[in-house]
Amino acid sequence: QVQLVESGGGLVQAGGSLRLSCAASGSIFNIDVMGWYRQAPGKQRELVAIITNDDRTNYADSVKGRFTVSRDNAKNTMYLQMNSLKPEETAVYYCNANRYGNIYWGQGTQVTVSS
Repeated sequence: QVQLVESGGGLVQAGGSLRLSCAASGSIFNIDVMGWYRQAPGKQRELVAIITNDDRTNYADSVKGRFTVSRDNAKNTMYLQMNSLKPEETAVYYCNANRYGNIYWGQGTQVTVSS
């Protein structure tokens, strides 16, 4: 079982930055893939970024060049650095982990970008 807790959300002006954290209850060393997803009101949850346990990354086209995903296995934590935020990126951001085919989700953290 993996428990995930997101933090770092909040209110930011357009063009600003936030850094989200996802803390896992145990070691993330054996978690194959971790990712960030977001869900805006009335919309489906969408992938933002993923990172593998050998630090390969992939991003949604809409965030490439502005967002950076990283993980610190020693701290059992994944991060999402978000720069140049846009109002349309207002959403609840969720942390996700895939370990041996089992999928785990955090409770989400709200990000609000004001125009």
